[in-house]
This record gives sequence, structure tokens and C-alpha cells, in this order.
Amino acid sequence: QVQLVESGGGSVQAGGSLRLTCAASGYTNSPACMGWFRQAPGQEREWVATRDNYGGTAYADSVKGRFTISRDNAKNTLYLQMNSLKPEDTAMYYCAARLATFCYTGRTYYPYWGQGTQVTVSS
Repeated sequence: QVQLVESGGGSVQAGGSLRLTCAASGYTNSPACMGWFRQAPGQEREWVATRDNYGGTAYADSVKGRFTISRDNAKNTLYLQMNSLKPEDTAMYYCAARLATFCYTGRTYYPYWGQGTQVTVSS
């Protein structure tokens, strides 16, 4: 059973930075795709960024140029470097994984989820 544990959230002022970490375990073959989603209170969970096993990355327009997703397969760890944070980035951030091929932006394609880590950005 794949397990994902996020860490690194916190409270920062607008313009600040945070790095989220997702530690993955419980699989034999490295997940084909891992990514980050976020959910603000009263809103749907939305896709933020994904990275596949070949190094391909994709970002939501709202975070492009500010966030960077990376993955260390040797450490079974996924990262999200978040710079130039804005108040609208405030949300619970979730790590997600799928073992099958290809990355998708829809959350229903991901069977494995972490418990989330809170990011709060104040103006």
C-alpha cells in the first residue's frame, strides 16, 4: 500500500517562500506520476503541479513561474518549492501519486493521497 506523508507547511507573509516535502513508501516500482494538489476552505481540490518518472513537469497557470516541483527517486521524496507566495495560495496542500502511466490534472486519477499540510500566506 502506497503511503504519502507531507511536511513543510507553515505561515508566511506574502512574497515569502516555503518548501513542501512528500515522503513516499510502500511500493515496489516508483509511481509513474506524483503531484501536488491544494484545497482552500469551501473550494474544490485543485491541481497544482505534477512530475512524471521521466522528469516531465506541468504546472497550473496560477503557480507557473513561482512554484517548482522536483522528485528524488533515490529518496522516494517529492518536493514543491514555492516562491513569491500570495495570499491566494493559502490552502491545504496534498501530495498524490498514481502507479499507472501518464500524469493527469484531474484528482480522480490519483488513488493515493497524503494527509495534507497547511500553507497560510498573510498579506
